[in-house]
Amino acid sequence: MPSRSLALSRSWTSCGTWITSLAATPSLGSRSSTIQSGCNGSASLATRLLAYLVAALALLATPALSRTLPLPDSLVGLNSDAGAKMLLEAPARQSYWNLSIQFVTQKTQSFCGVASTVMVLNALGVPAPSTPAYEPYHVYTQDNVLDARTEAVLPQAVIARQGMTLDQLGALLRTFGVRAEVHHAADMDLAQFRAIAQQALAAKDQYVIVNYLRRAMGQERGGHISPLAAYDATADRFLILDVARYKYPPVWVTAADLFAAMNTPDADNEGRTRGFVVVGYDANKKAD
Repeated sequence: MPSRSLALSRSWTSCGTWITSLAATPSLGSRSSTIQSGCNGSASLATRLLAYLVAALALLATPALSRTLPLPDSLVGLNSDAGAKMLLEAPARQSYWNLSIQFVTQKTQSFCGVASTVMVLNALGVPAPSTPAYEPYHVYTQDNVLDARTEAVLPQAVIARQGMTLDQLGALLRTFGVRAEVHHAADMDLAQFRAIAQQALAAKDQYVIVNYLRRAMGQERGGHISPLAAYDATADRFLILDVARYKYPPVWVTAADLFAAMNTPDADNEGRTRGFVVVGYDANKKAD
């Protein structure tokens, strides 16, 4: 099997442009991403750091992205020039920082809710158990996040067979002492969803996990769960950090399309619509 080697190169042009290119071996294909901060003489440190983080996230996702399914025209991949530009310009991107560091791929095809839970708990800094693989360090993983508390709410055997619903996700999250506000799409309109999600994405201590129907967004194909990471008001698009990285890269989806994909009935949840969960945590005051 051909060896996989990656080279990340950086250079500055005379007008202060930050260029990050990702080169891969023929076995992986090749792609590059250029992130421009503008010809103003020098880019801000924050912009440079963000550009580097975008590149780092692309590096982490490379093995999965080389085999992902094609995106419909309505979605914009984060690993594209347009996708990177949106992240650089999005004011509501506070969630991106910690989530990108904690980004994981779901370990089975029914573990999208589990992987999303792991990402958010670690991003919030919720005290985690130790795990043999990382002792003496403490971190949530898809192997240790399900315990006796979660088993009482949703047995692991059920998750392994069919995943989880929106309400089950909210109930499971609350077992960790976090605030988990469940919102069904049928209970609000697009403007309300946009306002709630945008506010949470701009906050330092809140995260949004969405539950949507893939085929309503032109993807393959059933219900799915993943965290949101940013909102670009100019394009009116949300960034989904898709935990099925073997299938799709992180994508920017219009608020209208995402809301429509959430506003679909879930037969496993008594026909209630899908939606989203706003998750928060106060380390000094355990949630109710």
